[in-house]
Amino acid sequence: MQKLFDEVSSLDKRCYDEFFLSEDILMEHAADAMATYIRHNFVANSRVLIVTGGGNNGADGIALARLLAKEYDVKLLLVDKPKSQMAKLQYKRAQSLGIERVGEPQMCDVVVDALYGTGFRGRFRYEVKVLLRMLNALDAFKIACDVPSGLEQSGATQRDTFQADITFTMGALKKMLYSDYAKDFVGEVKVADLGVAREVYEIATQSYLLDENDLKVPNRRKKDAHKGSFGHLSVIAGDKIGAGLLCAKSALRFGVGLVTLLSKKDTCAIPISLMSSQKLPSNTTAIAIGMGLGDAFSFEELEYLSVHDLPMVLDADIFAHPIIKGLLLKKNIVITPHPKEFVSLLKKMHIADITIDELQKNRFKYVAMFCKTYPRIVLILKGANVIIAQDKELYVNPHGTQLLAKGGSGDVLSGLVGALLAQGYKPLDAAINASLAHTKLAKLYTGADFSLTPEDLVELIGNL
Repeated sequence: MQKLFDEVSSLDKRCYDEFFLSEDILMEHAADAMATYIRHNFVANSRVLIVTGGGNNGADGIALARLLAKEYDVKLLLVDKPKSQMAKLQYKRAQSLGIERVGEPQMCDVVVDALYGTGFRGRFRYEVKVLLRMLNALDAFKIACDVPSGLEQSGATQRDTFQADITFTMGALKKMLYSDYAKDFVGEVKVADLGVAREVYEIATQSYLLDENDLKVPNRRKKDAHKGSFGHLSVIAGDKIGAGLLCAKSALRFGVGLVTLLSKKDTCAIPISLMSSQKLPSNTTAIAIGMGLGDAFSFEELEYLSVHDLPMVLDADIFAHPIIKGLLLKKNIVITPHPKEFVSLLKKMHIADITIDELQKNRFKYVAMFCKTYPRIVLILKGANVIIAQDKELYVNPHGTQLLAKGGSGDVLSGLVGALLAQGYKPLDAAINASLAHTKLAKLYTGADFSLTPEDLVELIGNL
């Protein structure tokens, strides 16, 4: 688990004020991190094109050119004249070494984007659009300095944002690198230390990036156990019973001792490993509802959900059901909307009336707004980078893959969450571990990326 920050300029200032480091020292370390990577991965005399702007991001790039001079065939493409004091100083140093300047992109082995940093706003001017299209079209390894040019603080991107193979972000990880839109542009993300270790540079935060090894799967170390020792999940199945079945089968695979399917439909064809019932079993320890629910149950038929404190995972159709307003006032609730469902929920709860595109450009903003309104609810906002949040705590699972873009994979996720809730996990822990398990399952799949099915995910649970 790694710390995430909205901005790091305050952390830079702390380096100046508390550790007596200069801006120059931080910049040299930033450039050295990129130089070290290039030296380890590209042979001497490889062609390196460094594209710079007029600010401190450009200054990082110019410093990199100086560090690589003579070892590599380095060329500088200055899009803007150096404007910041550090950019002017770094350019003066580079000039003293006679580093060659070029006026347009050239064939190269490595291209470094040091054009715009975290302060980018607005739109590219025409000549910058053209330049970035040319850079993206180069058959070269692409490195972004701090953030790819065109990525905004909110996580939104421009059409011609630089498409990096690797991003060296300076000092600490930034939330903007983990928006859904950013995923196609940042590549691998590495943190460059700036003169002190990350543990020193970073401060306390309530936002974190999840690592794959943060996953803690259920264990059965207790030998004196029976099926009731591991909880009982009741899955309320609706019009589309297949969605409920996927949830139930996923939960059973993920360690819960008993799973009951509640449905008005004929359930004689359900798998023999599942139970069925017309009413909630008295030994239920958690409930899953929403997947394929449709109009199968009225408000009155579900009203009992509002009068108990059983943990619940809510998904899909439940967000459009009248009962949702009451359920969001309860505790021990995990909700798992995709963006369209979350936008609808924000409007229904009078939090925000926005489009899906507006949400995707500002996912962290609207997650914070929801969590401020409903601080007891655990939210899993599905997407390319899954956001898991409760109150002021926020976690990003960046390990998702396009393999999961298939109907039914969300039902499997709900089953994973429900299984952990039924086994006694706290809602936030259940959400984090279920999400990590879900993305890990996709990575365990060895077939073609378009061929993964929800049933494959369920089968792979045993390999976690």
